[in-house]
Amino acid sequence: MTLRLLPETLINRIAAGEVVERPASVVKELCENAIDAGASHIDVVLRDGGQSVISVDDDGCGMIPDELTLAVERHATSKLPDDDLMAISTMGFRGEALPSIGAVALLTITSRPQDAPDAWKITVEGGKKSKPEPAAHPQGTRVEVRDLFYATPARLKFMKTARTEQTQAVEILNRLAMGYPQIGFTLSDGNRHLIKLAPSQGDLFSARMDRLMAIMGREFADNAMPIEAEREGVRLTGYASLPTLNRGNAAMQFLFVNGRPVRDKLLVGALRGAYRDFLASNRHPLVALFLEVPSDSVDVNVHPAKTEVRFRDAALVRGLIVGSLKHALADAGHRSATTTSDAALGAFQPSPEPYRPWNHGANHGPSGVISSTLSERSQEYHAPFPTMDAAPQARPVEDGVPDLASTEQDYPLGVARGQLHATYVVAQTKDGIVIVDQHAAHERLVHERLKNSLEQGGVARQGLLIPEVLEMDEPAAERLLARTDELAELGLVIEGFGVGTIVVRETPALLGEMDIKGLLRDLADDLAEVDEALSLKDRLGDVCASMACHGSVRAGRQMNAAEMNALLREMEATPHSGQCSHGRPTYVELKLQDIEKLFGRR
Repeated sequence: MTLRLLPETLINRIAAGEVVERPASVVKELCENAIDAGASHIDVVLRDGGQSVISVDDDGCGMIPDELTLAVERHATSKLPDDDLMAISTMGFRGEALPSIGAVALLTITSRPQDAPDAWKITVEGGKKSKPEPAAHPQGTRVEVRDLFYATPARLKFMKTARTEQTQAVEILNRLAMGYPQIGFTLSDGNRHLIKLAPSQGDLFSARMDRLMAIMGREFADNAMPIEAEREGVRLTGYASLPTLNRGNAAMQFLFVNGRPVRDKLLVGALRGAYRDFLASNRHPLVALFLEVPSDSVDVNVHPAKTEVRFRDAALVRGLIVGSLKHALADAGHRSATTTSDAALGAFQPSPEPYRPWNHGANHGPSGVISSTLSERSQEYHAPFPTMDAAPQARPVEDGVPDLASTEQDYPLGVARGQLHATYVVAQTKDGIVIVDQHAAHERLVHERLKNSLEQGGVARQGLLIPEVLEMDEPAAERLLARTDELAELGLVIEGFGVGTIVVRETPALLGEMDIKGLLRDLADDLAEVDEALSLKDRLGDVCASMACHGSVRAGRQMNAAEMNALLREMEATPHSGQCSHGRPTYVELKLQDIEKLFGRR
């Protein structure tokens, strides 16, 4: 085999494969160029998902004819004036995007600088460049891409449907719009607008929230915690959701480094670490976080798509993210997402017809027939007592339950009024009601107690009068016995008792009566999924969550008034009590005005 140089056109097409993966890649590169050009409005048009036409218009600085000629040459750029790859302050810097696009499509660029008398146009077709010629165009630049991948037909086989490609482009543009709220963005398919975002006004925080609300929705804005922290020149800002507002995937997690949207494993891992105590492993918070890092401390020249970065001090960045999020979660106290109360109100379906007392023999419901037994019981219920002239009122307040009107202190979670189905505590507040899941709430309280005890020197233990003996498969038993010292620090003392058998001598005193066998089985399953080098202290959130779940007040247990009010008061005093250890809400609050709407009072 003889070595030879490849033709220039083939070299360009190979290089284009690294930059131009799909229509969304073209949209990303062209919009980043528009941002670098100082545009205040960027308008994108896609036809057939971008395969037939991609057009990007901006009102940026524009280019003169000589710059147009250079713009379509490989590795020609105005964004590295000192040729220093460690001082990148723009979205683009390689000078690869336009020549790569021109190598696989029909590219037309029309541009006019500010105060220039004329606009100029240049075309590139399959890598062949024309000379600039005069054109009509306002200030700014229009880049039009037609017949994408016509010069590399093999790539067309890997294109998805037009709708899928369009969805990818929408996601790309939304991410760019989050990073630059001062710029207006539109995306159209030629018939309707898929994105229409006006430039946000005001300071950076308010402008950013306006943009995030337009993209991520009102529920995120209502349940987001502001994040702002700085450490050794690295600044973190943005918003993160309460744990009770979560999703089954990470699609609503948006991370930016110096304004650049990225998907970085370090940042995603930091997010998981911060929420480890509050969410199950298969649930994900909603976040939009913006890192500002000195340009010499981050390398963005890692991947052709520029979606990965490398930090000089990765531990500093991770610590900043985890610390700031945990601080914000602690400040949130017992706050829970408003989506839980909205969902509860949405579950109520008011009857379409006003209530009428049932009459025996009358036709009711779809079948037109009502049983005589049900009719009689209804009449009996609505009949007044023999000694009363009116229907019976609600039952008197139970002894021992304080009257809210006479309560001097205004409790955020109200005063307990009763228990439903031996599972839910109902409390009355000044302006509504609160419904508490007693197991979920107590689980969080126990979780926090365990964490505090461990941090203060170890969890107090209580010996079992009769040790518990548990039989399980041999590998599971070995995983637990290998961690006996660490489990002892957590208040759980176990010993081997033959092959596949474990005896439990002591348990955490905080847990009281608990499902010991269920706890050990869960811990063994958890350890099977963890790196052996990772200590249980590193997984404190997961271990405490398992212990808390098995040692909490169970659903089905009757509670008296004092116990219910004690639970409410402790929730108010405990951080993170708005959600259990798995990210589910511990309580739902319904405002009186919303309840009144259900009954037509408002």
